[in-house]
Amino acid sequence: MKETNPLAPDLAYILENTRGLWDELRGQRLFISGGTGFFGCWLLESFIWANRELDLGASITALTRDPAGFRARLPHLALDSAVTLHAGDVRSFDYPAGAFTHVIHAATAASAALNGDDPLMMLDTIVEGTRRVLDFSADRGVRKFLLTSSGAVYGKQPTGLSHIPEIYAGVPDTMDPHAAYAEGKRVAELLCAIYARQYGMETKIARGFAFLGPYLPLDRHFAAGNFIRDRLCGGPIQVKGDGTTLRSYLYAADLAIWLWTILFKGQSCRPYNVGSDSPVAISDLASMVAGLEPRTEVRIASAPRPGVVPERYVPDIARARTELNLNPSVPLAEAILRTTASAAERFQL
Repeated sequence: MKETNPLAPDLAYILENTRGLWDELRGQRLFISGGTGFFGCWLLESFIWANRELDLGASITALTRDPAGFRARLPHLALDSAVTLHAGDVRSFDYPAGAFTHVIHAATAASAALNGDDPLMMLDTIVEGTRRVLDFSADRGVRKFLLTSSGAVYGKQPTGLSHIPEIYAGVPDTMDPHAAYAEGKRVAELLCAIYARQYGMETKIARGFAFLGPYLPLDRHFAAGNFIRDRLCGGPIQVKGDGTTLRSYLYAADLAIWLWTILFKGQSCRPYNVGSDSPVAISDLASMVAGLEPRTEVRIASAPRPGVVPERYVPDIARARTELNLNPSVPLAEAILRTTASAAERFQL
């Protein structure tokens, strides 16, 4: 695997920065929902790598609606001897047999189209899915449970707040059906708090922001992925809006380190923001992607409006930094380069 896996340098880096955390998984069984998504693939990749390098003798069961499709798309993950695929919908799956010690709930319908077209389906998938995975965890006596939540739980970030902390008490607009994703994640976090108190399991909350890295979808609502797709297709790179919105991007190898650390060492029922705290304007991000091929044009849909303060979606990561010693380490330019190179190879664009 080390000789052929193009992610080998990233996986070695992840293990180097998590090596002291894995012993509690020795001989244990994990369960992950959403194992075929962006987060899930990185968690599977890094688990398999650590399991082999450290001879943990651990195993992981990954819930998926389409095991055959996953095997065809990513056989090196699906066919690893430590991985078992379990077919089912996150809202109604049959419990796999046996005991499990750790659960990662990373399944969610992270689709802007679904959120806009069928908010009820979005809400049901998040809330019912979380309840189902928590019920399974309680039934099997799981010790540690990780929910991959979202910075969307804060609602719109105030323009005067440069970095949004976990203690910010803002909320999404409950009268806006487009808030279904954000409200679903809020309820999912509340369910984790209830189950922690009622069943005694440790429930860890990771509030994700924006990311870059291999496995990032190129055809959804993720601006960075769309820009990379446009660049690989010869351009132009299309920027919706005026390009002034500020985001920040954490590279996927750092993301994996943060998620494993929060699962193993994070405080129960204490959310942690997961992301970079270095903001970048969307127009500048597009220019950085275009800069990999200087002839690529960037087209911005509209001009900035005078006097309008740019929107922000940037986390305060002081809690993760001070309590768990977590820091972004891969610079944005390098993250863009690695993501683009992987996309070019994987999708042959």
